[in-house]
Amino acid sequence: MKDFVDFLNINALFTDEERLVYQTVHDFVEKEVKPIIADYFEKGEFPLHLVKTMGGLGFLGSTLNEYGGAGLSNVAYGLINQELERGDSGLRSFVSVQSSLVIYPIYTFGSERQKEKYLPGLISGDLIGCFGLTEPDYGSNPGGMKTRAVKKGDRWILNGTKMWITNSSISDIAIIWAKTDDGIQGFIVERGMQGFSTPEIKHKLSLRASVTGEIVLEDVEVPEENRLPGAKGLKYPLMCLTQARYGIGWGAIGSAMDCYTTAVSYANERVQFDVPIARFQLVQKKLADMLTELTKAQLLAFHVGRLKDKGEHTHQMISMLKMNNVRIALNIARTARDILGANGISLEYPVIRHMVNLESVKTYEGTEDIHTLVLGQYITGFQAFNPFKK
Repeated sequence: MKDFVDFLNINALFTDEERLVYQTVHDFVEKEVKPIIADYFEKGEFPLHLVKTMGGLGFLGSTLNEYGGAGLSNVAYGLINQELERGDSGLRSFVSVQSSLVIYPIYTFGSERQKEKYLPGLISGDLIGCFGLTEPDYGSNPGGMKTRAVKKGDRWILNGTKMWITNSSISDIAIIWAKTDDGIQGFIVERGMQGFSTPEIKHKLSLRASVTGEIVLEDVEVPEENRLPGAKGLKYPLMCLTQARYGIGWGAIGSAMDCYTTAVSYANERVQFDVPIARFQLVQKKLADMLTELTKAQLLAFHVGRLKDKGEHTHQMISMLKMNNVRIALNIARTARDILGANGISLEYPVIRHMVNLESVKTYEGTEDIHTLVLGQYITGFQAFNPFKK
């Protein structure tokens, strides 16, 4: 497995199919992503032309056996996320949203008609989706959302605003979560429905090769047949987020790998005081720490993936995976930038791009603080999200 940082021979634990998946995504990233991604990042654009290629290669909805899905293991899906983020967080974010936040809720909570209508196109890349949960005033507290859906005959009238939505302005459909008289419910809103708009958020300094925007809902009429019948309550959008966080835990490894291998290569080539800086003890300590933390992240992701394949995982495990691996990846990126010195801030190298992307990855799909409190509740039995609530 070329370029796979593997100190503990984790490769031996993968199946032949998982190794093939890794190599397929690795080759795609090397040939199609790495040569162009710095330019897209600098321009603040998403490489939209890669979407159908990713669909054709089986990266979207990859764990499904139906509707065109590749029927892969959760470990294989993790490797897809790892390699895509080794290219750029923007590519992994796209696949994560499409697979975990759009395909997953339609497949899990949707009607058979909804599955047949949307899933084949989403899996092939002919349709693009987004996930509307976060609001301007309600990020870590999605239950406080203000978006409302009111029943009117055989239709629902949606009003509200969603914020920081990946893929919003390029999406064909949006999974919108809204409060109703019967609790929070999910709706499939299609591009072209009157009152639905998706202004793009500009001037980002992170995730620049990713589309981020708002969703504005002004008296949008959605037919009853577009309501997700199997989802009623906050539990259901949170189930989607658990799926996405799992992929993030693997994706962070890809960023960390790219920063680590770049630092090793640079340290061996960069000469100061007449010798490569790799000969200096402080540099060697940094590299040793980076490899150790990276290896621990790989083991955590692999084991959670195998548990997920057996249906034995918990959302607390995935909180630990997301929290730990993003933290490790960000520390590795910062250390790599330090080793590269002034070159560390240049887009000629991938390090600064990964570093600023990881600042967003640390925040979205649950901040590090929120995942810390998830584990704290598991450990103590007390929830501390709202310390004033009994």
